[in-house]
Amino acid sequence: MSIHLKIAIAQLNPTVGDVSGNIAKARQAREEANRQGADLIIFTELFISGYPAEDLILKESFIQACYDGMLTLKDDTRDNGAGIIIGFPRQDQEGIFNSVAILDAGKIVSIRDKIHLPNYNEFHEKRTFISGNTNDIVVFRDNPIGILICEDIWKNSNICRHLKKQGAKILLTLNASPYCRNKLKTRHEIISTQISHVNIPIVYVNQVGGQDELIFDGASFCFNGDRQLAFQMKHFEEQNLITQWYYDKKSSSLNCISDYSQSKIYIFPTEEETDYNACVVGLRDYVKKNNFHKVIIGLSGGIDSALCATIAVDALGKENVQTIMLPYKYTSNESLEDAAACAKSLDCRYDVLPIHDLVDHFFSIMSQFLQEEPSGIVAENIQSRIRGNILMTLSNKSEAMLLTTNNKSEISIGYGTLYGDMSGGFNPLKDLYKTKVYKLAYWRNAHCIPCGLGPFKEVIPPRILEKAPSAELRPNQIDEDSLPPYAILDNIIEDIVENKESLKNTKKKYSTETIRYIENLLYRSEYKRRQSPPGTKITSKSFGRDRLYPISNKFRDQNYE
Repeated sequence: MSIHLKIAIAQLNPTVGDVSGNIAKARQAREEANRQGADLIIFTELFISGYPAEDLILKESFIQACYDGMLTLKDDTRDNGAGIIIGFPRQDQEGIFNSVAILDAGKIVSIRDKIHLPNYNEFHEKRTFISGNTNDIVVFRDNPIGILICEDIWKNSNICRHLKKQGAKILLTLNASPYCRNKLKTRHEIISTQISHVNIPIVYVNQVGGQDELIFDGASFCFNGDRQLAFQMKHFEEQNLITQWYYDKKSSSLNCISDYSQSKIYIFPTEEETDYNACVVGLRDYVKKNNFHKVIIGLSGGIDSALCATIAVDALGKENVQTIMLPYKYTSNESLEDAAACAKSLDCRYDVLPIHDLVDHFFSIMSQFLQEEPSGIVAENIQSRIRGNILMTLSNKSEAMLLTTNNKSEISIGYGTLYGDMSGGFNPLKDLYKTKVYKLAYWRNAHCIPCGLGPFKEVIPPRILEKAPSAELRPNQIDEDSLPPYAILDNIIEDIVENKESLKNTKKKYSTETIRYIENLLYRSEYKRRQSPPGTKITSKSFGRDRLYPISNKFRDQNYE
């Protein structure tokens, strides 16, 4: 068997708007590919601009910078090294396209445009791009190749069939496909189904890294024409993989030589492992891409702040994480002990700053003004907002980003205080239900991740995992005084938000009164969610860019019978 072609798969982490940095990253990857004798290197969708660039795409100067960057790479190929296939935004008299350039021997061999533009959930491509019209094969060094861009291979098999009919021996799909739970399995199924129609290999190249709320998990792969997995690249890590291809006369196509030693595959890790990886990568990239170096976290002795601190240490290292306990008279000794134990286990900085004097003085001032002492939710929110004010002051002073720790269950029903515990720059737990927070905490106590910088040991004290959740804003308070049990709350919210089930179907499992109560809290809390910080997207429908509901909204689902 003689090697017909060597293709480098560049699974990299571009930064939106950093055209020069992305070009430098591409050049470095190509130099490495050249040293290994690659004929071709494939990058991801819109690699030069970064993805998603949102309305930055509408700036002519940005489009020009991306085009100039593409020309720089074109000129690099005059050395007769590896050709380049790379994504970039392109503008002509018709509009702006999501395009791919094929570069070789100092020339633009061809340009291909994305045909199917996704416009659902987190994708808003029709806002900035127009669709391409045709997609014919490209001949690269006598090899007929079909090129698709992300959604083009998800929609239907027509484009794949067309390219096969034109004589394509291999299909390459360039992607910026964000992570959500079980996404890799879905990608495998899509590609395997497409191959069943064309019987030629498909290479799926995906972006890796965090961009605001979106996380790209990489995990690029290839199936040969017999639908057997040829290689599977790493999850959540940059990788430049050299693949070897031979011409199979029997199938009249190129086939990839399987090399599991290079890819070191583990195909379907557990939900907890991939979710935790996504949280770590999302926080790390958000902090670094926004020119921060450190974070600060209010550590309460509860499960949410403990998991948030653990993610932060894994993402940034213990030296870049400061935790602080802000106790008041309702803070239990148990919480003080648990917060200290968690910080000690993580080996990160831990400070204690009691807020008794501040809260009592504020109460005194407001009592005189109101002619009565604040009580109930008013008194509780005062404590939370004083804590938020202190944390933001420390954030400003140390130039460390403040992290919030509200989970998806709390965010869904507004169980948080604006300008209090919801104050901050990023929330690693934003798309994790409370029940999932516990699962990730148990998982992390027993495992570590390859890219994690924290200790490989039990880091969250068992007592934190076992005690009833409490905001500790009044005597003997627990969350279930105000809320249904989290197992019930999470199931109902997940049905309403993610599974698109009507309340009629949900009612089969829960009472109408419970559903109506939770649904009302969900819609009433939209104004809080609009003011909450961004956070890592984990599920199919997060409270972020992929769920757009009006704040002023009187509608409630009445389909109960």
